Amino acid sequence: MKYRFVILSTLLLSGCQLTGDAQNTDIATKKTPVAATPVKATPTVSATKKQPTPATPTVLSPQMQEDVWQRISMQLSLPVPNNSAIRQYRNWYLKYPNHIATVAERATPFLHLIVEKVEARNMPLEIALLPIVESSFDQFAYSHGRAAGLWQFVPATGERFGLEQNWWYDGRRDVAKATDAALDYLEYLNGMFEGNWLHAIAAYNSGEGRVARAIRNNEKRGKPTDFWHLDLPKETSSYVPKLIALGDVIRHKDKYGLEVPAIANKPALALVEPNIQMDLALAANYAGLSVSELQSLNPAYNHWATAPSGPTHLLLPINKVDRFNTELAKNNNQGLRVERYYVQSGDSLSEIAAHYNTTVKVLQRANQLNTTRIRVGQPLMIPVSLKDESQYTLSAPQRLAALQAAERDGYKRTHTVRKGDSFWTIARRYDVDYQQLAKWNGMSPRDTLSIGQKLVVWDKNNNAKRVRTITYQIRQGDSLSSIAQRYNVSVSDLVKWNQLRKNAYIQPGQRLTLHIDISRSSGS
Repeated sequence: MKYRFVILSTLLLSGCQLTGDAQNTDIATKKTPVAATPVKATPTVSATKKQPTPATPTVLSPQMQEDVWQRISMQLSLPVPNNSAIRQYRNWYLKYPNHIATVAERATPFLHLIVEKVEARNMPLEIALLPIVESSFDQFAYSHGRAAGLWQFVPATGERFGLEQNWWYDGRRDVAKATDAALDYLEYLNGMFEGNWLHAIAAYNSGEGRVARAIRNNEKRGKPTDFWHLDLPKETSSYVPKLIALGDVIRHKDKYGLEVPAIANKPALALVEPNIQMDLALAANYAGLSVSELQSLNPAYNHWATAPSGPTHLLLPINKVDRFNTELAKNNNQGLRVERYYVQSGDSLSEIAAHYNTTVKVLQRANQLNTTRIRVGQPLMIPVSLKDESQYTLSAPQRLAALQAAERDGYKRTHTVRKGDSFWTIARRYDVDYQQLAKWNGMSPRDTLSIGQKLVVWDKNNNAKRVRTITYQIRQGDSLSSIAQRYNVSVSDLVKWNQLRKNAYIQPGQRLTLHIDISRSSGS
C-alpha cells in the first residue's frame, strides 16, 4: 500500500510539469485509460525570478565631451616612445604647471575652432596642440626668425599659403585663416613624406628641404630613416618630442596629477563678414565689447580699422553676433567716421595720410583720386578713427609702445635710425647685442629699418658709453673737424649722421645731429 502511494505521488508531480494539447496518465488503479480534457498550453514559469541584464554604460564620443581637452585626449594617435627626449619634456611640463594654466587661458576662445578644423581633415589631434609648442597660444607672438601668430608663419611661407601681409593686415595672425593655412601646409608635408606625420611635423619646424636631406643622408649611410635617427637641428630635434610629451601629459593628466583648466567643448566664436572697412572701436560698440577684447580676437588687424580692400571679417563671441548685426543694420552699415579736410599750402597726400594715421591708398580710394596730386583748397574725405590711437591698445603701434616702455635693467636711450643704419651697426655703436636690440623693439634682426624710426636701447654694462643724441647749431668759425674734436667724435661720423659730403661746406645757423658720449665730451 505504501508502495502504491509513492508511485501515485510521483506520477502526480510529474504530470504537473507536462504541457501539451492533452494529458493522458495511466494510474495503476485504473485499467482503462480515460480521455483527458484538452487544455490550452501555457508558458513554463521558472521557480526563480530572472535578474535583468545590466545596461552597458554609454560611452560619450569625443565630440560629446564637456571639456575640449578630453575631446583632444581621446583622439591622440602618435606613438609615445619611452626615450630620454620624451621624458625630459614630460618632466618639464609637470615641473611648470603654470605654463599649461597660462596656455589654457589664452587658448580658451580659439581651441574649439582649431579642433574642429583638425578633425574635419582627419589629422592627428596632436596637431591641435601645435600652437602651444609654437607660440604658447599667444596670438601676437613674434619670433627672432620673423615668425608671427599662433602658428608662427614666417613671411614667405605665409604668402605661399595665401596669408596676406600689409600695413593694415597680417594674415599670419588671423586665427581662422592662419589655422587653415597651417593645416594646408601640414597636409602638403604629410603627402611629401608619404604619410609619416613625425617627418611632416619636423618639416613644419625646419622646412621640408632640411628633413628630406636628413632622410637621404641616412639612406646613403644605411641608417634608419625614422625621425628619431635623423640628424636635424637641435630646435627641430626638440620640437617633435615636445609635442608628443605635451599630448601625453594632457591625456594622462590625472595619472600625473596635473591640473589643466577646462575649456568648454562648444563653439565660442563665429565669423561675421560686414564686407566694409570697419573702425574696430565702432565694431566693438556694435558688438558690446571693449576695443581690446575685439582686438584680442582679431589680432591680424595692425591698426585702428580692418583693411580697406579686405579682409574685413571679424571673429566675435557667438552670443554677440546678433547684436552686432542688428546694430550694424540700424546704423545703415556705417563702418567708419569720415572727416572733411581742405588741402592747405605745402600739404602732400603722404603727409596728410601720416597725420591721420592712414595710408595714401586709402585717401585715394576715399576721394577717387588716380594720382597723388592735390591742390590748395581741395576738399578731401578722410576716414578717421573713432577713438584716440592710444585707446586701440592692441594695435601694432600701441603694442610696440608698450614693449619699448617696459622697464629693463640698465640705462635707457632712444636712437633715431639714419641712412645706412642696421641692427648690427647700431648695436656696435652702443656696445649691446644686436639680437637683444631687435627684441627690445619687437623686431627681428633681419627686419628692415626705416629712416627716422625710433629704437629703444638698453645698456646693462655700467661702464658703457652714455650716448645722447643732440642737435648742434653751427656757430661762426666752426668746422666739421672742430665740432668733432669738441664732442670727441670723428668727422666721418658727422658726415654719416648728417648725410653730408666729406668736404661739405657748413655755415652758421645750420643744424647737425650728433650722437655723443656725454661722459667724454666737453660740449663747450
